[in-house]
Amino acid sequence: MRKKRAEKRYIKPDPKYQDLMVAKFINSIMLDGKKSIARNIIYEAFDIIEKRIKQPGIDVFKKALNNTQPLIEVRSRRVGGATYQVPTEVRPERRLALAMRWLKNYSRARNDKSSSLKFASELIAASNNEGQTVKKKEDVHRMAEANKAFAHFKW
Repeated sequence: MRKKRAEKRYIKPDPKYQDLMVAKFINSIMLDGKKSIARNIIYEAFDIIEKRIKQPGIDVFKKALNNTQPLIEVRSRRVGGATYQVPTEVRPERRLALAMRWLKNYSRARNDKSSSLKFASELIAASNNEGQTVKKKEDVHRMAEANKAFAHFKW
């Protein structure tokens, strides 16, 4: 190994909820360094959630994150000229990163009027174990289950 491993960066919790996950999610949806806009979108989404289903937005967000985190995924592994999809466990940091990425992408793909409405709708759906994000997680799990025969190539 020539270079040292990259240092892990630690971020500050968000100002309103004092929560690290919310801060990470805000950072992931931020475009062109416009954090205040990203913050407003998320906080508005939480307000919409509270109005719609009468539950704290942050609780719905945490439940949605837990429901969308994959436990196993498939990784390509080349063995003797053939490429196998080998099921592997997902590290906790990656699990969180994937859940946030999927939530972000499928929220943006929704057909709602504003960004905060899109995020609110997807978070509510994910917290109820429905919606595109949860479907994606189930697809990943199904793929891993189908390729269980190649688990012995894991190392």
